[in-house]
Amino acid sequence: MNNCMSISIGNRSSKKYDQIISVDLGGRTTKAISIKRRGGSFEFSNYAIIDAPIYEKNLTAEILSEHLKSVIKKLDTKVKRINMTVGATDSVVRIVDLPAMAVANMRLMLKHSSKVYLQQELTDYVFDCFILPPGKVAPKQGVEEKKTTAQKYRVVVGGAKQQLVEEIQKASKIAGITIDNLIPELICPVNAFEYAQPDTFKNESMALVDVGFKGCSVSVLIQGELVLNRVVNIGGDKLTGALAESLGITYAEAEGIKIGMPDEVQANLESIIAMLGRELRASIDFCEHQSNVIIGQVFVSGGSARSDFLLKCLQNELAVPCHRWNPTAFMEYKLPPQLMGEVEQVAPQLTVAIGAAACSF
Repeated sequence: MNNCMSISIGNRSSKKYDQIISVDLGGRTTKAISIKRRGGSFEFSNYAIIDAPIYEKNLTAEILSEHLKSVIKKLDTKVKRINMTVGATDSVVRIVDLPAMAVANMRLMLKHSSKVYLQQELTDYVFDCFILPPGKVAPKQGVEEKKTTAQKYRVVVGGAKQQLVEEIQKASKIAGITIDNLIPELICPVNAFEYAQPDTFKNESMALVDVGFKGCSVSVLIQGELVLNRVVNIGGDKLTGALAESLGITYAEAEGIKIGMPDEVQANLESIIAMLGRELRASIDFCEHQSNVIIGQVFVSGGSARSDFLLKCLQNELAVPCHRWNPTAFMEYKLPPQLMGEVEQVAPQLTVAIGAAACSF
């Protein structure tokens, strides 16, 4: 497997280490994992899910450094090199056509001409690029491919504000930690899925939906080719908030019952899940129209993916089979005994962290 998207904003290490630590700093919880390399296979050696720092607008380097130290301590590791994600609301990911050139030149070009290639003025951003392999997707019948004299590459572009990158780098330095790779959260579910279900990844057409705290990332793949990547601003926070409001209970109480979803409260979330389903259906329809391919399955991850009711509602709305999937499936479990009993339940929450780790595989 060598198509794994390696995009690293502001930090990049191509070194291969025997142990990989990956940290997904989420809006509500931080998910961290430890993976050991054993030749061509991988051992899942530890994970931690802890409350993220409480902040609205300013996550200072000092607060983040203390949080990173607590994460490393929780993982019980002496390794001080990590892969870390940049949240979907703090980063951009685009699939664009760029002139054929080295990645270093692409980064420089985007820094000075983001509006030309990304249709958005992104000043003071740091970029990285991943050149996609030649496409397998046939053009829609009756539509001829555009012929140009200059060669173009299909490229996944990731970017984040320079100030945020510098703040993260400052925090890691205070904590005594080296960030090997700083990775946009949005591409991580694709990376994780390629390792967890390689045959499905290579041979089928599907949508990946990762339900985060503030929003859902949506990636549409056709035989291993990424054709769409976007964020829908409906996530676990909105689901929990709606449940709390409709039932007149606290947010914490609503969070506690959301996953199990007793029959008597299911109707309180149907309208929001239907709204999410319509957004996903629009993305699927767009890709099917553009590529002349039927998207046959939807794979859902994230904390809310543990809810059978959520999967059932999405399946009814999309008229496409919706599955929960396990991003740890390609690894051998070598976890502490106290974690073995719950790993399969929490595995969907670890998708982004595992996808970030895959950049070092």
